[in-house]
Amino acid sequence: MKYTIGVDFGTESGRAMLVEVETGREVATAVYLYSNGVIDEKLPESGVPLEPDWALQDPQDYLRVFQTAIPEVLEDSGIDPGDVIGIGIDFTACTMLPVKADGTPLCDLPEFRAVPHAWVKLWKHHAAQPEADQINETARRMDQAWLDRYGGKISSEWFFSKALQILNEAPEVYAAADRLIEAADWVVWQLSGVETRNACTAGYKAIWSKREGFPPRDYFESLHPRLADVIDDKMTRDIRPVGQKVGGLTELAAAWTGLKPGTAVAIANVDAHVAVPAATVTEPGRMVMIMGTSICHMVLGTEEHIVPGMCGYVEDGIIPGFFGYEAGQSCVGDHFAWFVEHCLPAAYEREAHDRRMDVHALLEEKAGQLEPGESGLLALDWWNGNRSVLVDVDLTGLLIGATLATRPEEIYRALIEATAYGTRVIVETFQQNGVPIHELVACGGLPEKNKLLMQIYADVTGCPIRVSASKQTPALGSAMFGAVAAGASAGGYDSIYAAAQKMARLKDETYFPIPEHQAVYEQLYGEYLLLHDYFGRGANDVMKRLKRIRGEVRNQIEALYA
Repeated sequence: MKYTIGVDFGTESGRAMLVEVETGREVATAVYLYSNGVIDEKLPESGVPLEPDWALQDPQDYLRVFQTAIPEVLEDSGIDPGDVIGIGIDFTACTMLPVKADGTPLCDLPEFRAVPHAWVKLWKHHAAQPEADQINETARRMDQAWLDRYGGKISSEWFFSKALQILNEAPEVYAAADRLIEAADWVVWQLSGVETRNACTAGYKAIWSKREGFPPRDYFESLHPRLADVIDDKMTRDIRPVGQKVGGLTELAAAWTGLKPGTAVAIANVDAHVAVPAATVTEPGRMVMIMGTSICHMVLGTEEHIVPGMCGYVEDGIIPGFFGYEAGQSCVGDHFAWFVEHCLPAAYEREAHDRRMDVHALLEEKAGQLEPGESGLLALDWWNGNRSVLVDVDLTGLLIGATLATRPEEIYRALIEATAYGTRVIVETFQQNGVPIHELVACGGLPEKNKLLMQIYADVTGCPIRVSASKQTPALGSAMFGAVAAGASAGGYDSIYAAAQKMARLKDETYFPIPEHQAVYEQLYGEYLLLHDYFGRGANDVMKRLKRIRGEVRNQIEALYA
């Protein structure tokens, strides 16, 4: 029997999963919680404070995933490491870092340990919004055709926004960095000893296309003279398609993991994108929702279409032979966690404890006893900005309709409904711009934990929703690409299509829209759209004005105590 390992690098942890190649059976799983987690207040050790909207990580946490989680799945399964034929990884994106020519992260060097810009910038690092604004304004002024591929806006979360912020605010870090690289590609470099750049992150997060390459030199020079040669000086034009083999495990990486040297290592991939074939989707018309702290919405198409506010489309970016379209919501599971952590009364905590329930399960139970519209509440799901279709990280959350009689479960349900409305905006925007969607396929942590949420999404969108059979769909997808990297001759597969036929599957259950619920949600969705456009399209920029005032006051407080 042959096996592969998929390693899924998430926001808070990394997960390794051992998978049987012939059947897709998930044999063993291990999780490593990052020791430094998400660094968003101050740097470890030095205690250097971070400004609002920063989100960093420690690259050594990624190596510790290899060093702890992979040996754990091997020990738990009891298999012969020689029967593992390949390893694939997926990563949050854009998560990037500056490194030296040998791959050493700048933040690991003593002289840069206390410099925030030397650390990994996590996907949800939003402090590069001014740079994103400059990138977009310059692209429009120079009539850059590539901007349309990304719905008309480049996000602060993406590669060049973060790179330009490093150059603007810490030019010494930019100068010292021999390479600027996605964390996905960096960890594959650490496994294989080979530096590569994958087409998925390059296409979706770094303005690269299979046909046109990167934007021209004069565009980068217009952003900043020292950015003119960023591609050739600190990156590469050699972009590798997903599914390829990078090389084999080095002796050092084999010692970390307990695997055999030379074990096939696949080109890196993105967590959301690698989940698509693992959710059985290898054809157009079926949107995959990877539902966790955020949601990524992925759909395949046979033609190029410009979809306003989408995160982008990339030829062969998800599945060879198709254009892969991406959109997303940046606050979903985080939305519900915020409410539970900061707003839940002690009485609910006690009830959950007494009934030996998770507080989210308690709220789901109570919220499930409500009818659609019963609470009189409506929310906007922008607690962490809006990724699609407005592409604006400066938007914030809103709850309207609350009274002194409003209960926690009513707010909790309104927050769930808000994220469902946000997904419907995305689905309808695709449909209205030539990308058909007739079914939703869900995977990730939320579909496993919250059936009420899934039913609300079906009722709001009007689409049936299937659920991936794997509880760890991205890790399974990475294991599938590991099998493709190994190839049929080694006991794997020669294409992701062949791997999907054998290794991917869905649960038997389907969530169908409930007609009487749809009728109420149709009314509520209309009200959501009014608020969405009023606060999100410039009629009232109060959210941005409040953020500006907050920043000014905080700066005054810091100056007072400096």
